[in-house]
Amino acid sequence: VQLVESGGGLVQAGGSLRLSCAASGPSAYSYALGWFRQAPGKEREFVAAVTWNGDSTYYSNSAKGRSTISRDNAKNTVYLQMNSLKLEDTAVYYCAAGAVAEESGLKYIGYWGQGTQVTVSS
Repeated sequence: VQLVESGGGLVQAGGSLRLSCAASGPSAYSYALGWFRQAPGKEREFVAAVTWNGDSTYYSNSAKGRSTISRDNAKNTVYLQMNSLKLEDTAVYYCAAGAVAEESGLKYIGYWGQGTQVTVSS
């Protein structure tokens, strides 16, 4: 499975961005998909995940209420809509495909995208 992210960029604090991740390859539709982020000098952290059929979504505490993850299996694409962006949201955002999406995050990750930079300015 290949994952290609897009939609990152520079945005002012309080603004919005929508990230996209196109998945391709055998059975790409059958994977749970999620987003992670990594800020400079910090570990990669979970942001949001969605089950393979889109029925259930899960968020980190920092993303809850400000972000929405969704997927379109007809397009094999997962989206992350981020609103009310803060300076601390600045990071490289990675798309991932795994076996399970649950409250604690995306598990048994087999594939990662190359990442897309999100920079929030004051």
